[in-house]
Amino acid sequence: MSELLDIAQGAVKLALEKGAQEASAGTYRSREVEIAWRDGRVEKVSEATSRGLSISLYVDGRYSSVSTSDLRPDAVSKFVEESIAMARTLAKDPFRKLPDPKLYEGRSTLDLQLADPKHGEVTADKRRALAAELEAAAREVKGKGEILSVETSVSDSKSESARATSNGFVGENQSTSFWLGAGTTVKDPDGRRPEGSSFGGSRFFAEIPGTQEIGSLASQRAFDSVGATKIPSAVVPIVVENRVASRLLRALFGPLSARSLQQKQSFLEGEIGKPIASKLLTVTDDPLIPKGFGSRLYDSEGIAAKKMTVIEGGILKMYYVDDYYGRKLGMAPTTGGASNLIFALGKKSMNELIGDVPDGVFITGFLGGNSNSTTGDYSFGIQGFRIEKGKLTTPLAEMNISGNQKELWKKLVALGNDPYPYASTKTPTMVFDAVSVAGS
Repeated sequence: MSELLDIAQGAVKLALEKGAQEASAGTYRSREVEIAWRDGRVEKVSEATSRGLSISLYVDGRYSSVSTSDLRPDAVSKFVEESIAMARTLAKDPFRKLPDPKLYEGRSTLDLQLADPKHGEVTADKRRALAAELEAAAREVKGKGEILSVETSVSDSKSESARATSNGFVGENQSTSFWLGAGTTVKDPDGRRPEGSSFGGSRFFAEIPGTQEIGSLASQRAFDSVGATKIPSAVVPIVVENRVASRLLRALFGPLSARSLQQKQSFLEGEIGKPIASKLLTVTDDPLIPKGFGSRLYDSEGIAAKKMTVIEGGILKMYYVDDYYGRKLGMAPTTGGASNLIFALGKKSMNELIGDVPDGVFITGFLGGNSNSTTGDYSFGIQGFRIEKGKLTTPLAEMNISGNQKELWKKLVALGNDPYPYASTKTPTMVFDAVSVAGS
């Protein structure tokens, strides 16, 4: 990766020589491979390799961020010179500066194990075999109706990056990921075509989930949706499956950004130190988890990564403050965005939590909808099942939940012991009381 770092440092040096007072540069190189498989044969094979340079220029009180994919020395030199000339035509912005170098200090030396050294040993034949195994597992599942089609995918990627600034930051990163996915379409007796999907992945190829697990789950979800209907509108408890609960969390965490605060687009402005959720909700942002999908040693500005408590016992403890908007708000930077989000867990499984609900709705998917970051009002389309006497009964579709985020999170009454493994947001199953569910 030293080549990428050399290019980044060279671009910073050029920027200073050509008139910039400060500069930062990042370089990257990535390769992505995917095989798409449908009904017994390869449908598509794709491979994409890319590389590039992005540079931030601070010129006479003005700021510009530009990028190029041409990394030849002569091309980079011309690119930097022309970019500085363009930056001089922009309006001044007194808040644009590089971060204080003190924010770079204290970077962890932990080996995060983000790159599989055997990535290059995964062959085209192996990808094809996995895709076929996924389909076979999906077609083994029996249910109401018949399987019309099975699509599967096997993909992997490798990325390398480097970053340098004119005030002392230097960093390099390398990562890999491997993913399996399956989607099944079945025929509903009434003519509809319910679909189900499943996916999973890991940083290391040897740790990917089994094809049997992924393939069979996709078909099971499709069959479970056969006969889906609506139930009457009501205010009832909802149980949200761990793999989709992150949709609710994103609506809560988006307004925590300094940009949202500065733009007056956050319903959580001024809420530090106040209860914004049930006492059951404790969320920690931990970027230093080995093999984590959101793990990092530094953020996009070079700020050293560290573990932070975002919400503790329902009390809001921090905002996500990047350097630029931090200056505008007069707030000390924390970090520009979330890494791995870890929850204080409950003691019960998903099935046990469902068993505790006499009458309610189990949500297995969100279909469209939105949440207003300024007011907190939300409305999400949902699919799932009715819960009756602690058992899943009627499959549900074309329904929605609505309300306000400020109220929703205070209605959190239980968390599962099952953090979702295939994402940086490790949401467990969540139970909320008295939520407005709209149906027929």
